[in-house]
Amino acid sequence: MNRKFIYIGCTVFAMSLFHARGIQAQEENKDSLVNVAFGTVAQEDLTHAISTVNTSELTKKVNSSSSLVGLESLIGGYTGNVWGQEALVLVDGVPRSASNVRASEIESVSVMKDAAAVVLYGSRAAKGVILITTKRGKNEPMRIDVRGNAGINVPKSYPKYLDSDCYMTLYNEACRNDGLSPKYSASDIYNTAMGTNPYRYPNIDFYSSDYLKKAYYNADVTGEVYGGNDRTHYYLNFGMDYSNDLLKYGESKNAYNMRFNVRGNVDMTLASWLKATTNAAVVFTNQYAGRGNFWGTASTLRPNWFAPLLPIDMMDTSVAQIQEYITNSNHLIDGKYLLGGTSSDMTNPFADLLAAGYVKEKARMFMFDVSLAADLGSLLKGLTFKTSYSVDYTSYYSEAFSETYAVYEPTWSQVNGKDMIIALKKHNEDKKDPNEYVGKSTYDQTMTFSAQFDYARTFAKYHNVAATFIGWGYQTQNSADENHESSDYHRTSNVNLGLRASYNYNHKYYADFSGAVIHSAKLPEGKRNAFSPSVTLGWRISKEKFMENVKFINDLKITASYANLHQDLDISDYYLYKGTFSKRQNEGFYVQWHDGTAGGWTPASKRGDNPNLGFVTREEFRAGIDATLFNRLLKLNVNYFRQDTKGLLTQGSSSIYPTYFALSSNSTFMPWINYNEDRRSGFDFALSTNKKFGDFDVTLGFNGMVYSSEALKRDELYDEDYQYRKGRALDASYGYVCEGFFQDQTDIDNHARQTFGTVKPGDLKYKDINEDGVIDSKDQIELGKNGWSAPPFSFGLNLTVKWKNFSLFAMGSGQTGSVDFKSSSYYWNRGTSKFSEVVWGRWTEDTKDVATYPRLTTTNGDNNYRNSTFWMYKRNYFRLNQVQLTYDFPENTFKGTFVRGLSVYCGGSNLLTISKERKHMELSTGSPQCRNFYAGFKAAF
Repeated sequence: MNRKFIYIGCTVFAMSLFHARGIQAQEENKDSLVNVAFGTVAQEDLTHAISTVNTSELTKKVNSSSSLVGLESLIGGYTGNVWGQEALVLVDGVPRSASNVRASEIESVSVMKDAAAVVLYGSRAAKGVILITTKRGKNEPMRIDVRGNAGINVPKSYPKYLDSDCYMTLYNEACRNDGLSPKYSASDIYNTAMGTNPYRYPNIDFYSSDYLKKAYYNADVTGEVYGGNDRTHYYLNFGMDYSNDLLKYGESKNAYNMRFNVRGNVDMTLASWLKATTNAAVVFTNQYAGRGNFWGTASTLRPNWFAPLLPIDMMDTSVAQIQEYITNSNHLIDGKYLLGGTSSDMTNPFADLLAAGYVKEKARMFMFDVSLAADLGSLLKGLTFKTSYSVDYTSYYSEAFSETYAVYEPTWSQVNGKDMIIALKKHNEDKKDPNEYVGKSTYDQTMTFSAQFDYARTFAKYHNVAATFIGWGYQTQNSADENHESSDYHRTSNVNLGLRASYNYNHKYYADFSGAVIHSAKLPEGKRNAFSPSVTLGWRISKEKFMENVKFINDLKITASYANLHQDLDISDYYLYKGTFSKRQNEGFYVQWHDGTAGGWTPASKRGDNPNLGFVTREEFRAGIDATLFNRLLKLNVNYFRQDTKGLLTQGSSSIYPTYFALSSNSTFMPWINYNEDRRSGFDFALSTNKKFGDFDVTLGFNGMVYSSEALKRDELYDEDYQYRKGRALDASYGYVCEGFFQDQTDIDNHARQTFGTVKPGDLKYKDINEDGVIDSKDQIELGKNGWSAPPFSFGLNLTVKWKNFSLFAMGSGQTGSVDFKSSSYYWNRGTSKFSEVVWGRWTEDTKDVATYPRLTTTNGDNNYRNSTFWMYKRNYFRLNQVQLTYDFPENTFKGTFVRGLSVYCGGSNLLTISKERKHMELSTGSPQCRNFYAGFKAAF
């Protein structure tokens, strides 16, 4: 397994010829360098759409453990995706999860947006790259930095569900609406409302202080040691994060999440021409949690359904069976209660937390990189060589303790004027296992290899030439405990050769050609290799003579690029080019013998062959502007992009192949083919300004993206023209146009017939789009863009204000133009699910003129609970993501001591949402959204 990969890596190594680090001007200050694919480039000579955040500087004014902190507020075109597509994350050039590193370990993050910037990384990076670069030592005496933080997390809001008596009252109303008898008696409702006996007439509030804390806390500490000399540079980072849990019931009282990490990066000069680099990191995570799905059940379990605890002192002592249950129970809670339940609720989150046991989750990550860099200038001036190898291991397993427990369903009665449990029905059994066991285990391994030759020279003072030839490959394999998850047969692999040749004349005219030869095992033989080219041009107009008198422009550069990348990311599986047959039951055809005796299942085609299945391509044009204006007061970066994704897969069942290719619903001869096409286009921008006003130093940044998408080509066939997806946004949301409520039976009779179940007064009325007298799926139209990959307009803001030794930093992000639907169980109260406060606006004969919610029903509400303009809302908002106030003690405060500096700060994150739909956006039916308030310090020694 490993030998095969090493063979591939050695082959790539042998084919590598030339590489340049992309430094167009050797004399540039190191601080102006930007990390790009397999090297760096001077900021002034950057011609690709790459935006960089200096995380090391950012964390001096904002506290966060997230490696991608601030990207949405600081970089245009990033919304969690890059230009609407999910990017590959590389940590020090290796495919890794962004969660594997903390912000304190990171020097910078480069978001590589355009195709020309990522072409050298091959197929797996064809949708963009986020390149995280960790910190390194410096040529200085040893330095030690220590940072500590403590914070509290306060829930923004909880769902508001109705109390038991209100629920029962309205459920009876739903029964009457459906022509059924009321389910709950008036006495039951009265006793519940009066709180007569919460065990007989339960009123469960999941969000009460009985189960939840007002807040939970988190803390972290980080230490950094770095320095070096002419021979060796070193950087060491060690840290720990700890948080507990909002739940305080049962086993959750002990819940925690702890992470410990150690990283060491070392750079060594082995000889005047040879350098070595080694990075090693270890991450341990431990989690402890009680069993059960508390938050999931909180949004579904009716408040009156059963009491989770049954008091022993309210049980009839004369009933022998009850006393036997009490005596033999393994789970006598506090010596006072048995666990409550029903035949359909033999487990519940309260009993799980009290009696089911716990789960300890443990993950161990090891990351190791080693590289050698040789200056081959003695052979050819400007020639260098570098090779790197990395290996990562991640293991996860859970240690669990599990108990099966019994629950009891009571029969209540009045005995001598008091409520008494006179009988218990037992469900399930108490079974105690005294041993922990491994509940689940997974294992991941990633190996990466690269080899590159670099060539960079300046000729005749103005001609800057660079070239790169790179071989790069990586492979990830996964394994899992067969009792829980199956492992993929194929490993995820990427192997490619890359070539880059660039030239600039006096940092004024730029030309760059980059390309990669890629390989994919997902495609048939003869179609597995392809070449992805890109061309980039740049022109620094501000250096032209005709710009000499344009005083307000300090620097102006325009760039343009074209690329055609080949990728297999959108090919979901291996062997899709190969036809398959199956004779398993229900997958073929059942044939009976002519004499009437039992027959059997015959083989049936499940897919046709396509020996010409090829790569999916990203064809892209980009144009950009970089400008510094008004005596460097303003900095501007703008990129326009248009990318067409061609060759997306479909089986052609709608418009390409005849219907007889599909023999039945489970048998077809149709192959997968390259056919569908998508387009994504728009422009991103970043604008920043810095100005001093006396003792005040103010920096303001504004960035964003205008984005649109379109389905250019689709295999589709609809009855109505407006149903076609071609020409519409990729994230278009479809639904019905609601015309209000049916007010009476006459209104129903005079309207087009709706086909979503029984319709009664108080149900939603939909528009007959095609005017055929029937409301069905043909009446769905486009209602707006959902923005699932990127909204039509996204933006970010960041502000830094410095005054003497104080600094205030704030950042936020927002979006406009997308829509969504209020379709969670909080709004769509199906069947016997619990009611939220929104149902108070339900339609009745008395409220028909002011109703804000359909009539209540005991059914699934198929007519009302479907996407329509009634449930639609606009996702327009601005979020204040983080604010921090920092005080830096003056340098002379600790003069003569070992302390070099000290900063203290306080702040908060996830603080505020400004939106018409703020309450909905801050509402979660699962674990709640929380505001974080923190305080901390940073000391340097």
